[in-house]
Amino acid sequence: MRHFYNYFSRPASVFLLLLAMAAPLQAAPSEAVSFETAAAGLASSSYSDRMEAIKTLGALGDPRAPGLLGSMLESRLYRRVSDDRLVDARREGSAYLLSDPSTGESLGEAGSRDIRKIMVNNSLRGAIRAVLSRMDLFSEDLERRRAAVEAATGYPSNEMAGSLVQALANEDDADLKAAMEIALATSRLLSTDAATRLAGLETLSETTSSEVRSMVSRLTETDADGEFYEPDPRVRGVAAGIMANMETRMRMLENVGKLYQGLSLGSVLLIAAVGLAITFGVMGVINMAHGEMIMLGAYSTFVVQELFRDYLPADLFYLYLPVAVPVAFLVTGLVGIALERGIIRFLYGRPLETLLATWGVSLVLQQAVRTVFGAPNRAVENPFWMTGGFELAGVVTLTWNRLVVIAFALAVLAALGLLLRYTALGLQMRAVTQNREMASAMGIKTGRVDYLTFGLGSAIAGVAGVALSQIGNVSPNLGQSYIIDSFMVVVFGGVGSLWGTLTGAMSLGVINKFLEPVAGAVLGKILVLVFIIIFIQRRPRGLFAMSGRAAED
Repeated sequence: MRHFYNYFSRPASVFLLLLAMAAPLQAAPSEAVSFETAAAGLASSSYSDRMEAIKTLGALGDPRAPGLLGSMLESRLYRRVSDDRLVDARREGSAYLLSDPSTGESLGEAGSRDIRKIMVNNSLRGAIRAVLSRMDLFSEDLERRRAAVEAATGYPSNEMAGSLVQALANEDDADLKAAMEIALATSRLLSTDAATRLAGLETLSETTSSEVRSMVSRLTETDADGEFYEPDPRVRGVAAGIMANMETRMRMLENVGKLYQGLSLGSVLLIAAVGLAITFGVMGVINMAHGEMIMLGAYSTFVVQELFRDYLPADLFYLYLPVAVPVAFLVTGLVGIALERGIIRFLYGRPLETLLATWGVSLVLQQAVRTVFGAPNRAVENPFWMTGGFELAGVVTLTWNRLVVIAFALAVLAALGLLLRYTALGLQMRAVTQNREMASAMGIKTGRVDYLTFGLGSAIAGVAGVALSQIGNVSPNLGQSYIIDSFMVVVFGGVGSLWGTLTGAMSLGVINKFLEPVAGAVLGKILVLVFIIIFIQRRPRGLFAMSGRAAED
């Protein structure tokens, strides 16, 4: 057991040793000692007297004590020579600005000869921190109480147990109360009584924080001589069982995190691939410049952000993202229409020439962006409502920006589905997809459908760039990272099928995130590609085959 105590004392040995010296804080101070008498002891020439004064001030519970001890901790506590009054002194040029350390009341100025500094060493600082931490447990400020509990959890000690018991009885906040119980349990692990240590383990059995795992794990380990840090076999057995349960819960939570990241990646692939799916399905065009449409959408978001930052009030900045979505949609849609009218419409029925032409266009667009914006990455700031996230048991953090991207991708897919089903353009696109010749014979202007479809696919790619700008930096090569994956999604899900694109994107996103920790990012992508090749050999039309005569050609 001696080794176990030594282990926990090493990271903060001075702090815990002095915390132990502050143990008398649990007892009621002598009525004969007043705040003024204890405060005067801080100016003593004896370090032992100053230590005793610190402990006494903490035990008194006087509201003036934190300010006084805080000034001493920051080495700003002085004694004024004229009347021996303790003052907080801050140097201002050649003089010192004086104030009352307890109340902050200004006391004028003084020269260096008029005051004497109260010297503080590391031992006294440790004692002050211990006292202030104990006093913060009973502060009216919730954040100060929370910080004190976090410190007590990170630096457990037997001496803090009594204060935590008292603080628990007075605490009204349910979350903080639960944290106090964990802090108390960690302190009980240091008890010399095996039953008390077992009680602490029982409380910690549902916890997964790294500090608690480290402490419980230590109960099952041996030192360099092969001796167990925990001498009682019952405690070791319970600790081993708790560690096994912790590892199981951690793996489950880590899998939840991987699933969340996989769905986030799948959402990005979904928006990136859905535009490609409709252009490839309707027109049969392999558009290698599709990734650059994603990139243009991301840069459109960056430009809108800078315009908001430079020309609008700061309190309106968070609105830049809703404005960036239609801007990116229009910009990339118009670029897509221009590309179809200027190049692609002359190459229908010649897939190799179309592939080479769009690849050349992608290089031109990349260089144009480098010329205008430069080669370095550009950062796009998340609005406040997309910043941060929430933790699952202190193991996995689910960020708001990825959650918004998932919801946004599903909304884009739903809007596209409604457009295809309930609008004239959607009806014409479906007709051309199923049988281009028959649609033309029925009076549908297939050329108009082609450029509007290509523009729509490019516009959706631009919207994908808006989403990508919220989870990473914007660069001229941004689209190249997603173009191959987008084609795999389209082929795997079924050309021209929105349901296939959704299923393919989410499946590939989740599979990638689960494979990466095991096989690595590169090998993981290779394994996914091999899987798709084998799958396509069995189902050449993908998961959801397109219906109609054209699909049978």
